[in-house]
Amino acid sequence: ELEQEVLGWLSELVDGLYDRQGERPVEHIRSRIKSADGMREKLARKDLPQDAETAVGAISDIIGFRLVTHFVGDVYELVKSMKADGRYFVVKEKDYIASPKPNGYRSYHVIIECPFPPAAKGTIRVEIQLRTIAMDFWASLEHKINYKFEGNAPQHIKTELVECARMVSDLDARMLSLNEEILSLSGETED
Repeated sequence: ELEQEVLGWLSELVDGLYDRQGERPVEHIRSRIKSADGMREKLARKDLPQDAETAVGAISDIIGFRLVTHFVGDVYELVKSMKADGRYFVVKEKDYIASPKPNGYRSYHVIIECPFPPAAKGTIRVEIQLRTIAMDFWASLEHKINYKFEGNAPQHIKTELVECARMVSDLDARMLSLNEEILSLSGETED
C-alpha cells in the first residue's frame, strides 16, 4: 500500500514537471520491496539484531524506487520538486552525479520519511534513486560484472568501467546540449 502511495506521489511530481516543460522527463519508474533475505544480509553487514522492528528502523531502502530520466537537469528538477512538495520529509541526499563514487557510479539518492503506523516510530524510510538512461545503462552492466566476479573484478576491468563511466557522463552532456539546441531551433521556427 505504501509502495503504491509513494509511486502515485512520484508520478504526480513527474506530471507536474511535464506540465512545466512540455516534455515527458522520465523514461520509466521502477519500484521494489527488499526481500527478507536482503534485509537479513543488510542487518548482518551492519551487525544489527535480525528482527522486523530493527529492519524498519535501520534500513532506508526496504522500499526503493528508481526514476530514469532523459537528461541530468530532469534529475535535479525532480529533486527540487520533492523538497518543495512537502508531502514527505527528505531526510538524506547523496549527489553521486556531482561527486561520483570512485568506481564511476553516478546517480542521485534521496531518502524520504513516510508515515507508517505499524513501525515503532510511526514512520519508515524509503529510498529514491534518480539517474539518466545512460547512467542506468552503466550501473546495470557494472552490477552484472561485479556480480560475476563476486565483487573482485580484475583491476583492468575496474579501470575500464571507470573510463566507461566518464564516457557516459560525456554522452549525457552532449545529449543535453543537443536537446537544448533542438529546442532553441524549434522555438525559432515557431516564431
